[in-house]
Amino acid sequence: MSNQAYRYRFRDRDVFEKAVRVTHQQALLAVVGLFGHARVRMDAAFVVDDIIHVMVIDAGTPAGMALCMIFTTFLSATFGHEAFDVRRVEMTVTPLGTRL
Repeated sequence: MSNQAYRYRFRDRDVFEKAVRVTHQQALLAVVGLFGHARVRMDAAFVVDDIIHVMVIDAGTPAGMALCMIFTTFLSATFGHEAFDVRRVEMTVTPLGTRL
């Protein structure tokens, strides 16, 4: 089984840390307003890699896609388009976990 996901790569460690800590939390809160706590908890999955300044968000559900769209909008408004790259990637889900 495979899902669509979006990979965010941040050019600057400070922007990465603020994006993960603050901006992502704000985007999650906005998605909770749209879908409710239970749906977001079940459907809005993400993975963070602190070493290479990357966050991957699962966009395989409506809540996940909304999170990607809101997060991207907030990032652009807060840090500018040049502060990060976003790319669509395939995320493969196996019985043992998620592989990016």
